[in-house]
Amino acid sequence: QVQLVESGGGLVQAGGSLRLSCAASGRTFSNYVMGWFRQAPGKEREFVAHMRWSDGSTAYPDSVKGRFTISRDNAKNTVYLQMNSLKPEDTAVYYCAAARLLSRDSGDYDYWGQGTQVTVSS
Repeated sequence: QVQLVESGGGLVQAGGSLRLSCAASGRTFSNYVMGWFRQAPGKEREFVAHMRWSDGSTAYPDSVKGRFTISRDNAKNTVYLQMNSLKPEDTAVYYCAAARLLSRDSGDYDYWGQGTQVTVSS
């Protein structure tokens, strides 16, 4: 049974940092792309970052580029999202997901975590 379990969310002031973790289990993810998405109330789910597990290549939208970094720990089968210089508009539920292809479209992702809330106060 595939499981993606996020942790690390919380309340932080603007300008602060948080690191989210996504522990993956239930299958081998070496051929998968691991992604982070977020969804704020009343808004569509938004792509935040992805990483090809095999070679570590990454991509980000302009809204987070230079502030967010996705990384992985192969030994722990865990993906991280380091978020720096947080802004109130980063407030959302953050989801970890896994896909077989490189994509920024949430519809292409096969597996999802339960989400973790990130709240940035001004």
